[in-house]
Amino acid sequence: MIKFKRYMSQKNNPKEDNLKDSRLNEEYNGKESNVTDAETEVNTEVVTDDEPDEVSELEALKNLLDQKEQEVEKEKKEYLFLMAEFDNFRKRTLRERTELIKSAAEKALKGILPVVDDFERGLDAIKDTSDAEAVKEGMRLIYNKFVKYLADNGVKDMQSTGADFHEAVAMVPAENDAEKGKVKDTVLKGYMLNDKVLRHAKVVVAQ
Repeated sequence: MIKFKRYMSQKNNPKEDNLKDSRLNEEYNGKESNVTDAETEVNTEVVTDDEPDEVSELEALKNLLDQKEQEVEKEKKEYLFLMAEFDNFRKRTLRERTELIKSAAEKALKGILPVVDDFERGLDAIKDTSDAEAVKEGMRLIYNKFVKYLADNGVKDMQSTGADFHEAVAMVPAENDAEKGKVKDTVLKGYMLNDKVLRHAKVVVAQ
């Protein structure tokens, strides 16, 4: 009976039951809060791990795009600069070539003027002299001076006899087979300007 009464008193004690229930609730709530915190932490870690990678990748692509655009713009400016430089070089070369041709012609004509002066002085001398030898000597001096001027400028007479730089204007019978196709006489002398034919010689060829 004593044991039964003690059991019943323990069973019917509401304070102890409430204390046990509160402890169980606290343990349950603690476990639930721990689980919720753990899930939140996992979810937070997943979100924070993915977003920075995507943002950093986009930033890297944006920086790369900006860098390539700057390089293209730089190459475009350099291309336009080179095109302008080439156009200026072409115009400058054309202008210099035109000026060179003009100056070369001016130099050539200026060199002939002293020969013209000699001719004029020779013509004046002929009026007051009857000495044919003096006239011949004067003409020879003027001729030599003019030929020297031509030679100084690269103009020389070609040797038409036996040469190929000629134009046949007449044919004469050949005395033997060895003379056939050879130049027998020069009607008009030919000239070379450096290594280029300035004027072909007009010759008589044996046939």
